[in-house]
Amino acid sequence: MIETLSLVDQYCHGVLRTELGLGTFEAQLGGRVGPAAPGTTFFDTQAGFAVRRWCPPLLGLEPHCPPAHYLARRRELGVLESGRRLLRSTGVTTYLVDTGLPGGDLTGPGEIAAAGAADAREIVRLEPLAERVADTSCGVADLLAGLDRAVRTAAATAVAFTSVAGVRHELALAPEPPGHAEVRAAAGRWLAVREAGGPLDDPVLLRHLLWLALGSGLPLQLHTGTRDAHAPAGGADPALVTAFASATAGLGTPLVLLGAYPYHRHAAQLTSVFPHVYADLGPALAHTGARAAAVLAEILELAPFGKLLFSSGARALPELHVVGARVFREALVRVLGGWVADGAWSLTDAQRVAGMIAAGNARRLYGLSDGRGQP
Repeated sequence: MIETLSLVDQYCHGVLRTELGLGTFEAQLGGRVGPAAPGTTFFDTQAGFAVRRWCPPLLGLEPHCPPAHYLARRRELGVLESGRRLLRSTGVTTYLVDTGLPGGDLTGPGEIAAAGAADAREIVRLEPLAERVADTSCGVADLLAGLDRAVRTAAATAVAFTSVAGVRHELALAPEPPGHAEVRAAAGRWLAVREAGGPLDDPVLLRHLLWLALGSGLPLQLHTGTRDAHAPAGGADPALVTAFASATAGLGTPLVLLGAYPYHRHAAQLTSVFPHVYADLGPALAHTGARAAAVLAEILELAPFGKLLFSSGARALPELHVVGARVFREALVRVLGGWVADGAWSLTDAQRVAGMIAAGNARRLYGLSDGRGQP
């Protein structure tokens, strides 16, 4: 039997502090892909079925109970108690939390750690960091100095940086840092629209931020998949991701490809080519549900096992944390257990690889302890 006793969730968000009705819950279940079509429901998805399979028993109900019954029980227990029961069932010992998600009343690292009886560290998202700096800057020179200072300050306490530049503004992945004149011009353009609330969407300035983060030495988590509402239909261009990986290879800074599904095989292949590239399993498993074992097997065909990282990718709903952990464990047992049964792997090796992907690789990459003070 393959066992994964503990998990490090290497990329997730906090959960909502408020009680949820059926419509609000379903909207969060759908993530960032927009509302369900009229007459349909996001419960009729792999993620929706996985929630109904794994979560009701944690709240004292039968698996696959109707959504309305489940949410009534959730409200009966209250948001805090249901959140604690759900999060503490996952086996996650450390959460790495992206705190830069816009909108929503989400818990921070400390709160999710307390609810889940675990540790938590912060992942700093570059775009909102830059927007905070811009809102207190007095001109281009002040903005650029402030960005450099903010990245260095954040690096002192954060565990990683992350950015959605690759899926929202692909030119930010051009394989070289921008020149000083380019950056100054981009900063001026952005400051001119920032007073009206304009978001950071200049690819030159985004590229400058990415290279500032790379210079910190902390791992840079780069979103590459399709589950962002503002992303192109196909996510980040695989050719640009490859070029960016090649351009950053000599820096020694780890690059973690987040949410690469449906380009998970491409991400896995990049981990075998570039020593500094790692692949996150996140949505590639959590949102394929009953098909997760097949997707995991495809990734394991190409990636060195020391370059793969578990995450739930969950946001807003503690149920998505549960699904991420349960689907990952089940897929790992099916794939590795099948190879052991076939005689292709020894049980000892399968158990060792399971531990690497579940927690060991993340502890090594991010310099985390195992809860006993050991790296």
